[in-house]
Amino acid sequence: MRKSTMAAALSKWLVDPKRNPLAALHMKTLSNRLSKYGLRYDDLYDPMYELDVKEALNRLPKEVVDARNQRLKRAMDLSMKHDYLPEDLQAMQTPFRSYLQEMLALIKKENAEREALGALPLYQRTIP
Repeated sequence: MRKSTMAAALSKWLVDPKRNPLAALHMKTLSNRLSKYGLRYDDLYDPMYELDVKEALNRLPKEVVDARNQRLKRAMDLSMKHDYLPEDLQAMQTPFRSYLQEMLALIKKENAEREALGALPLYQRTIP
């Protein structure tokens, strides 16, 4: 029991950017890369891979989903042109401002509740 507690504490320390300088460096690097293309971290979730993400996107307001799609299109366009956003626009980006995490947590909670009650899942699909 004590080993699992120590392992849990170590894993929390490893991913906490406030306590681990390597995690902070990783977060800063990721932030710079996302800002170059004008993306947010939540934009990286693929709705074709995880059905919970697809459901979360379906429940979000249309404006939020449209903004996400616009950011993804802009990032693909910049990538194809081998270019980045201008510096002034990069400075305005908020790569870790979340819009999907709360809805995703709610859906995962609903699925866990449904499983605990013995109900069938909403969707059944295997991903190749």
